[in-house]
Amino acid sequence: MAKPIRIALIYGSTREGRFCDTIIRWAAREIDGHEAFELDVIDPSPLFPNPANEPPSDSAANDLQQRLDRADAFVVATPEYNHSFSAPLKHLLDSIYGVWQAKPVAFISYGGMSGGLRAVEQLRLVFAELHAATIRQVVSFPNAPEQFDEQGYPRDPERTSRNLTKLLAQLWWWANALRQARQEEAYAGVS
Repeated sequence: MAKPIRIALIYGSTREGRFCDTIIRWAAREIDGHEAFELDVIDPSPLFPNPANEPPSDSAANDLQQRLDRADAFVVATPEYNHSFSAPLKHLLDSIYGVWQAKPVAFISYGGMSGGLRAVEQLRLVFAELHAATIRQVVSFPNAPEQFDEQGYPRDPERTSRNLTKLLAQLWWWANALRQARQEEAYAGVS
């Protein structure tokens, strides 16, 4: 059997009371069910100042850098704030260098009527600059709180599972191909 693809499932929100917790729990349950993947759930909250306005510790930033570097692929769960993605997610992308290069990125988005798709379109531009490959398939939840029951399960589990299965199949293909390419020649030599 092939070595599992290491997926970093990344919170796109650090707000208190965030709906992202529901999205991440659902996605983690689904991804954990696939033996082709090894999952690491990453909450970037430690990168942000605490209420006492103390900067993040070097160890928190180093740990996050190492975890992201070990990933073969990324799934970003992003809300849409004001037709875009969150400032903390942008801060994460701008603060951790090199880990994104020659790796695929998939998106699970949520929000109001657009389901977070405007945030995804903007994130595609940012990830292109980071030398990452975004995949086409997106799992989107318009009016997200209405899409989940009180226990955090999708109200239409067949549709959401089908969409996520397609996303994961595309992500696996890209992650596998790019991992092989990085093993044959370091991307830093061509970038």
